Amino acid sequence: MALIDLVDVTKKFGINTILDSINFSINEKERIAIIGKNGGGKSTLMKTVNGVIKPDDGRVIVQNGINVQMLDQNPSFDPKFSVLDAIKFQLSEIYEALSDYEKTLDLLANDPENPELIKKQNDLIKYIESKDGWNIDNKIKQVVEHFGLDEFKDRSVASLSGGEIRRVALGGLILKKPDVLLLDEPTNHLDVYMVKFLEELILSSSQTVVFISHDRYFIEKIATRSVEIDDGKLTNFAGGYSYYLEKKQEMLASMVKTHETLVKNLKREEEWLRRGVKARLKRNEGRKQRVFAMREEAKTNPGIIRKVKLELERANTSFSNSSFAGNRQKMLFEAINLGKSMGQKVLFKGFNARVLQGERIGIVGKNGSGKSTLLKILLGKLTPDEGIIKKGDVSIGYFDQMREGISDDKSLIEIFCPNGGDHITVRGHYMHVYGYLKNFLFPKEFLGKPVATLSGGEKNRLALAKLFTKEYDCLILDEPTNDLDIATINILEEYLLSFNGAVIIVSHDRYFVDKITNKLWIFEEGGHINQTYMPYSEYLEYEDEIEELDLIQKEISSSLENSKTKDKTVTKKLSYKQSKILEEYPALIQALEDRIKWLNSALSDPEIYQTMSIQDLFEELEEKKGDLLHMENEYFEVLAISESLEN
Repeated sequence: MALIDLVDVTKKFGINTILDSINFSINEKERIAIIGKNGGGKSTLMKTVNGVIKPDDGRVIVQNGINVQMLDQNPSFDPKFSVLDAIKFQLSEIYEALSDYEKTLDLLANDPENPELIKKQNDLIKYIESKDGWNIDNKIKQVVEHFGLDEFKDRSVASLSGGEIRRVALGGLILKKPDVLLLDEPTNHLDVYMVKFLEELILSSSQTVVFISHDRYFIEKIATRSVEIDDGKLTNFAGGYSYYLEKKQEMLASMVKTHETLVKNLKREEEWLRRGVKARLKRNEGRKQRVFAMREEAKTNPGIIRKVKLELERANTSFSNSSFAGNRQKMLFEAINLGKSMGQKVLFKGFNARVLQGERIGIVGKNGSGKSTLLKILLGKLTPDEGIIKKGDVSIGYFDQMREGISDDKSLIEIFCPNGGDHITVRGHYMHVYGYLKNFLFPKEFLGKPVATLSGGEKNRLALAKLFTKEYDCLILDEPTNDLDIATINILEEYLLSFNGAVIIVSHDRYFVDKITNKLWIFEEGGHINQTYMPYSEYLEYEDEIEELDLIQKEISSSLENSKTKDKTVTKKLSYKQSKILEEYPALIQALEDRIKWLNSALSDPEIYQTMSIQDLFEELEEKKGDLLHMENEYFEVLAISESLEN
């Protein structure tokens, strides 16, 4: 069912047509990714859906009673609010419904046959269940913990950084569960662990979501449909990023030869993604089977968990597969026993590493763990508390969000040709400035534009273009994909993959790190930096496996404790609904897993397409995956409550 329809909508800004007679529908339970170049109209489309921008022509039809809400790019709260206050304030309607429900129960106790009270009670139950409101305090606790807000949950929200305030707004908005949720770059300011939690929240909520993102793994996992906006027109693609790449290639291949290079790039990207996704699915299936087997074996042999943990930890730190482990690449610089603290917090200690020519190193870890601090030490902008950096005559190119050398009061051609003229030298090649800048998607008419008129993403694109004009031994990039569209990230990746020196990158973009790097420095708890040649997404899967082993250990310990206290009287009981969940969900979860397995198989069998639509199969698969995650979350929540009652 369509919740919102845009019919023949046109929107212009000055002489530029941003939306050109577009038609766009948002259906119930869809998760739609909006893809396109920066400045191409993605945010305009979202704001038109939200009613913030009115179209010049056409209609926006919103079904009666549909609640549409959008994540503000710069949210603000009452400065007197603490972090918890700010989240709860966003959920005031749910709290009011819970309060009304309790009052209605009290009234019904004295007048159980009152039809108005019975109707009100049923309406409140329906509303609270639609918002997953029965356990709202526990859900807030999870958001605060997983979004890295726990340490300042009681602090004034006014004391937080812009990124932290956005996380407060994002957490509250998702728990609020509007009928249509609009998210513009929701993964900005989130580390990978926060992004994984966000993915689980969205997938388990069955919400209708429209989102803009450059995080290609996020699009692949979340989107049930991708919509590209280009030259004011919309094109629909079923599914996530991989399907978009495949179909986009087919569209361009049928056009004129000027698209040949783009088709080759898309094909290379699609093949890379397909190999990675296929490998991850295979690893995930194997891990799931191992965990189930482990759960049973650990009941009689708890020592097996420790054994597997040691094997995983050894795998995580294995250097044996590195193409650099035994070669004679030129060493650019070396870190010896580096250590750095901020106040009482140890960021890292005892860090020893060499940076070799040709290495592409990804520095990854949680927000605030010290990644950018390490970069500044490597650059000589900060001094370590202990240890030294040994560095020869090495030229370093540096990129961060400050965009050094990109002045707002200058035009693009003045940035590249400060002494006049229209030609530049790019790594030894003399060329026209436009011939170079068109590689970074700048039209010719942009040359005379002042930098101040560019968007944040366009300024980042400009800064990268400036960086790549010069020759360096080493490139150091701090969050280079922030505010970039996917087309620009692809250009950045091509440059980095062809670069002969060393590359050191801080990034939370899993896809980008997987594709570019051949070595990781991973910030872990306690100031340790783990070094591995494992792909980042694979490392995160190993972390998940270790976390699952920890949960099994807790289950075994809890089971042993329960067996010692069986004679205790249980003073509280599960509700009827909770008892039914414990009783019925295991079989339902198994049935869903079987159906998902069949659907995945069906999507790989062209013969089935004769009787069933690929779109129907895909939509059912996405729906069943969301149902499974939601059901598993409910089951394990009730299981935890049940175990706590027994204790």
